[in-house]
Amino acid sequence: MKKLTILLVVVISLFSVMLTACGKDKDSNVIRVSEVTHSLFYAPLYIAMNNGYFEEEGIEIELTNAGGSDTVTTALTSKSADIGLLGPEGMIYVRNQGMQNAPVIFAQLTACDGSFLVGRPEENTGTFSYESLKGKHIIAGRRGGMPAMTLQYILEEIYGLKTGDELGEGVDTILDLSVAFNLTVPTFVGGTGDYCSMFEPNASQCELDGTGKIVAAFGEEVSNIPYTVFTATSSFLKNSPEKIEKFMRALQKGYDYLMIATDSQLISALKPSFNTTSDELIVSAVRNYIEIGAYASDFVLQESAWNKLQDIMEHAGELTNRVAYTDAVNTTFASNV
Repeated sequence: MKKLTILLVVVISLFSVMLTACGKDKDSNVIRVSEVTHSLFYAPLYIAMNNGYFEEEGIEIELTNAGGSDTVTTALTSKSADIGLLGPEGMIYVRNQGMQNAPVIFAQLTACDGSFLVGRPEENTGTFSYESLKGKHIIAGRRGGMPAMTLQYILEEIYGLKTGDELGEGVDTILDLSVAFNLTVPTFVGGTGDYCSMFEPNASQCELDGTGKIVAAFGEEVSNIPYTVFTATSSFLKNSPEKIEKFMRALQKGYDYLMIATDSQLISALKPSFNTTSDELIVSAVRNYIEIGAYASDFVLQESAWNKLQDIMEHAGELTNRVAYTDAVNTTFASNV
């Protein structure tokens, strides 16, 4: 009886060890991704998830919407996320704030500003020009955000229009930075301002509703800047290189599919991630982004693009010190893809 009891204990112990090992194996295949927001601007990622490309690489993605760059950074540094998807300006801000062991950028997902300038339909029946924005009121987003900084750069550096809080001597165009980012579209639709900076699918939705007209894309004026990037801590990159390599291979498949997909294929690949967005808006938004070259064909963030990003931030008065490319960017994994 005693021998039988010992045998049972041994068997149970071995079974427990096997279950634990299986759990560890499963966990070792999981990559926790924290995204700054949920947007069709990040289509290659969702296509890779929904088409099973990550599964083909033997990994599982756990995706969470952080709702802000600060939250993404906190998730990475607290090790509640492995990879962060956010704007690269966030990595510059935290370094200038003195963060030790700040996350490192290992790939870019988008290669230009994804904002569109939307105007009143009745006032934009002809050909648009940025010079026509003189005397106009533009709802530009939050201060220090890339849409606002990019638009300021376009207006002032490219077209010579001086922006400010109110029209007057030395101010040609009102650049309204007082409206919270999530309220810019409803504020414009409600009647405030002559123009508004919008992402998709909001821009296309305004056109469908007849409340706005897309007149320009910021990315066509200022291209080759990293707008959304993947980041991770140096320790995660060092300790889990195979995971990053698998992640990058699946992401590449998602991008390749995106660029040749028909409208019906786009809907099929993206609908699971945007089940409350109409098929028409999914196609319109993604096609608009493809047209302006928003999705990065090369995941390697080039030094020239990094410097251009800081030029725009510096012009807006939001950059205290420039951050060295070699300190913030690791191109090893993107180069391998």
